[in-house]
Amino acid sequence: MGLHMSAPTPATIVNLQDHEACARAVLDEATWAYFSGGAADEITLRRNTQAWQDIALAPRVLQKLNGAHTRCTFLGRDWPTPLLVAPMAHQRWAHCDGEAATALAAAAQGCGMVLSHQTSTDLHTVAHLTRADTGRGPLWFQLYNLPDRGAQRALLQEVQAAGYEALVLTVDAPVQGARDRERRHPQTMPPRAHAVHWQAQTPTDTAGLCAGWATQAATWDDVAWLQSQTPLPLILKGITHPLDAQQAARLGVDGLIVSNHGGRTLDTLPASATLLPRVADAVQGDLPLLVDGGIRRGSDVFKALALGARAVLIGRPVLYGLAHAGAQGVAHVLRLLRDELEMTQTLCGCRTLEDISKGHLQ
Repeated sequence: MGLHMSAPTPATIVNLQDHEACARAVLDEATWAYFSGGAADEITLRRNTQAWQDIALAPRVLQKLNGAHTRCTFLGRDWPTPLLVAPMAHQRWAHCDGEAATALAAAAQGCGMVLSHQTSTDLHTVAHLTRADTGRGPLWFQLYNLPDRGAQRALLQEVQAAGYEALVLTVDAPVQGARDRERRHPQTMPPRAHAVHWQAQTPTDTAGLCAGWATQAATWDDVAWLQSQTPLPLILKGITHPLDAQQAARLGVDGLIVSNHGGRTLDTLPASATLLPRVADAVQGDLPLLVDGGIRRGSDVFKALALGARAVLIGRPVLYGLAHAGAQGVAHVLRLLRDELEMTQTLCGCRTLEDISKGHLQ
């Protein structure tokens, strides 16, 4: 397992960096490369975290904070917090309890859960474990475009019947990025981690870009088709360009997730913290925005809300907590972020999330 003796002990885990160190201590090289690595030179991966840190806060003092809370509203529903677990594949590779543990921990912390199309735990199991918890956040399902519309339609019906409340279409990863770390450490995924709902469809025509895989990339026509096939709200994940955001608004999608895929697909993209205000300016409030990528502190969540996001998605830190401590580790990661958000909100003089604005940033 390649243990690192410098990893924190459970009693000294006080931030998300500690959880990362503990995960590194228990995961082998191939698994660590898959979950922690980025595309190419990992420039975007590093930018994502640094950009949030580079934003300075501008607190207000002597504000009335009676009745302060972190509740927010999105898609017509009240959430306890603006935190969701990002969709992440093959979680049973990180820990045997996988997505079931992640979902239970998220619900216990009042956070949302976006289940990956490439989940290693059946979507019905996850829904059954969490759906009845009245204190949970939203339960959404992430999907990729399938060229077989019959298979896509069947999956949509299954997701809706299971009780998922929205669909999240990932639009920025028709092919995988050049992940050098993974190539240096060839993967042997255990059978338990295989995706249970994913139906890879190899292109029959291998001409063109990426041996024909580019022909299966989702288009705006596919977005319109999805809207016609389900009553569930549709959110697009992976929007980074203002013109794409405006096109999405014209189509009437229900929200956008500003995301560079955690730096895992196309390297040298700007950080999410840089992209978010550009997209917010482009849609001018016409579409609710969420963001992911590099968030490691509750103060980062506060900054994302100040830049125009309604909520944020947390990825790798959740997996790190899961890897070394299962559901308890995930719950602790999310609790740390919740506590730090409340501290930042209080210290910046904001009674509610709606009070947070660009005026709270230097």
